[in-house]
Amino acid sequence: MASQATLLLQKQLKDLCKNPVDGFSAGLVDENNVFEWNVTIMGPPDTLYEGGCFNAIMKFPEDYPVNPPTVRFISEMWHPNVFRSGNVCISILHSPGDDPDGYELASERWNPLHTAASGGIRILPLSLLDHAWSRDGG
Repeated sequence: MASQATLLLQKQLKDLCKNPVDGFSAGLVDENNVFEWNVTIMGPPDTLYEGGCFNAIMKFPEDYPVNPPTVRFISEMWHPNVFRSGNVCISILHSPGDDPDGYELASERWNPLHTAASGGIRILPLSLLDHAWSRDGG
C-alpha cells in the first residue's frame, strides 16, 4: 500500500505537469521513486542568472509534507545560499517551527501546508535567484 507521502507527491507532480510553472520543470530521477525529483530552473530575466539553466535534485522525506524537501544543485551554482556541495540553505526549506538559533521567524520556514509547487518549487526561483543577484544590485 502506498504511503500518504507517496500519494501526495504523485498528485503534486501530476498537477505540476498539467499546470507548469514558468522557468521551472520537474520529473522523477527514477520512475520507481517519487521521493526524488530532477528539477530544472531557468535563470530569471534581469538577474545575473538570466539565460542560465540550472539542474538540481529535490529529495522529499518519508514524512512529507510535515518536513520539507532538500534541494541540491548538480549544475555549478554560485550563490551565498548554496554550499559548495550544491546543497541549498533557505528558510522555506528548513523544518517547521521556531529557529533554535533565532535567525528566522517560524513563518519563514516550511509548514505542512506548502506543496512541492507552492512552497518549494515556486519559492526556489523567486527567492534564490531573483532577489539576491538582480542586475540593478537589489
